[in-house]
Amino acid sequence: MLEVGTKAPDFMLPDQNGNNVRLSDFLGKKVALYFYPKDNTPGCTRQACAFAKQYPKFQEKDTVVIGISKDSATSHHKFADKFDLPFLLLSDPSLETLKAYGVWNEKSLAGKLGMGVVRSSYLIDEEGIIRQVMAKVKPDSNAGDILAFLETL
Repeated sequence: MLEVGTKAPDFMLPDQNGNNVRLSDFLGKKVALYFYPKDNTPGCTRQACAFAKQYPKFQEKDTVVIGISKDSATSHHKFADKFDLPFLLLSDPSLETLKAYGVWNEKSLAGKLGMGVVRSSYLIDEEGIIRQVMAKVKPDSNAGDILAFLETL
């Protein structure tokens, strides 16, 4: 994981509509960047829906919400449509961004070790500096935890 106070690595990834998005596109705004394992799985769906439910509060705080997984843009499009997700979902099948942010790691699933996305999030400020790092977050509380931190800024 990256450290608080460091510059967030820029990236360019396709969103759920196939448009290329750069982190640097959002300089001047805060960014809640969350990494999740897979579209349409129970935990990831709960996490995405929690961000969707809290989305108006993120907008009030002038904060962009971006979710990233290795799923395809097509998968993200179906996921966003199915659950009416109002924020960006970015596709990183090359794992380049996932590795740059330190969230592609060995983990245990059903007793087997393998590589995968460790559910994590970052809050990035208007200058592109990491202000909060949250490792191994809980799907149901991640959005609320980021909002609570935003209240302290």
